[in-house]
Formats: sequence, C-alpha cells, structure tokens
Amino acid sequence: MLVLALDSSTRTGSVALARDGHVLASRIGDAAIRHAVRLPADLVALLASHGHTLADVDLLAAAAGPGGFTGLRVGLATIQGLAMALDRPVFVASTLDLLAVAGHAAAPQARWIGAWMHGMRGEIFTALYQPAATAAGVVAVVPAFVGTPDEAADTWAGASPGDRVVVIGDAWPDASAALRARFGDSLEPVAVPPLAEVLAVEASRRVTEAVVPAAVRPAYVRRPDAVLTRLNAGLPVTGDVG
Repeated sequence: MLVLALDSSTRTGSVALARDGHVLASRIGDAAIRHAVRLPADLVALLASHGHTLADVDLLAAAAGPGGFTGLRVGLATIQGLAMALDRPVFVASTLDLLAVAGHAAAPQARWIGAWMHGMRGEIFTALYQPAATAAGVVAVVPAFVGTPDEAADTWAGASPGDRVVVIGDAWPDASAALRARFGDSLEPVAVPPLAEVLAVEASRRVTEAVVPAAVRPAYVRRPDAVLTRLNAGLPVTGDVG
C-alpha cells in the first residue's frame, strides 16, 4: 500500500511517502513559500522522485490541525481534491495526536507525553497524553486546549512534579518558562520529526479509520478570527467553526 501524507499545520509543514508502513521519503517545506503556492506541487514532486504518479497512491493522509487556519484549509482542500479525483480514501489525524505518537516513540518508558505547539497570538496549543493499548499507542488525558502558556501549563495538573514528562512541539523551548516553573527537571524535551512521516506510518497501520473525502474536517481548537468578529458583532455564524 502506497500512502501519500501531508502536514500543513505549520508554516513549514512536510510531505511523506510510505509503502506498507515504511517511510520511503519525506520533505520539509519552505516556510518562506505559502502552502497555496507549494501545493499540490510538493506532493507530485515527492512521488516523481520515487518513480510514482498520483495514480499509484492507494491512500491519502492529512494532519487536521490545530495550526495556522490558512495552511490547514489549503492542505485539507488539496488532499480532499486529490482524493475525490482519484477516488481514494483519506486518513486524518490531529496534529497534537501525531506529536504525542512521536513523543511516545522517542521515549516509550515515559508516563506522560505533552504536546506543546505554537498557537499564534502568544498562545499555546496543547494536550496531555499517556501510553495506552490503543491503535495510536497513546490516549489524551487532557484534550486539546488553546490558551496562554500559563493557562496551557495549568492543564497538565494531572502530571505530578517528579513524574517524567516528555514534551514535544514547536513551542519548545522558546515558550517553555511556564512548564519549567511547574515541572523543572522532570521535563524531557524530544525533537519533532517531520510530522508527515508519523502521519504516513499511522495511516498505513490504521487503514480502517480512513474516511471519504467529504468527511474530512479541520480541528481548529479555537474559532477563526472571522467567526469571532461575527459573533462579537451579533451576526449569525454558519458552517464549520470547530
């Protein structure tokens, strides 16, 4: 099974190609070039580098967010469009979940895995996980949350000082003060791999969770500015605001 995966939840993002659960190649994007300009060319180029075309792909995969609204919309629309044209299913996973999977793989003995991701506006996207006998190997103990670094760190209250806590995400170490104040030396930061690689492997393992293209939805965690503006003005809001 050939899987083509895309993460557009950050400015760089990444693309990956996997066969039967083994990553063949991946590329990290250029943050100076918008996703709308790079896609779908990055995906086509990755396939071509291994002698494949879009028609060879059996399963498409996308990171659903949270992350930058524009990047997510462009990325998900790209994957949906390709899936519809090719008549292929799509595997979708939360970006925070993918971080947790990567964190658990890097430190499998740790009791806690925390995703710590830039949320723009000086905020953090976060969720706290523990290893579990699930398809992903982790389960969210604290669901996805967005708030100031202090508010985000407060959601990790279930992890006691002294517990080993893996932390992974692009908001470490520059937005780490709130976590350091609470957990100190108990924190074990691990590097973030290209998330499209993690996504491609998870998609290969969890094929039965794939959905039809029309069922793909972003996981924003917070509402877009346009929605907040309408709500503050007392105007109706329709469509996907989750």
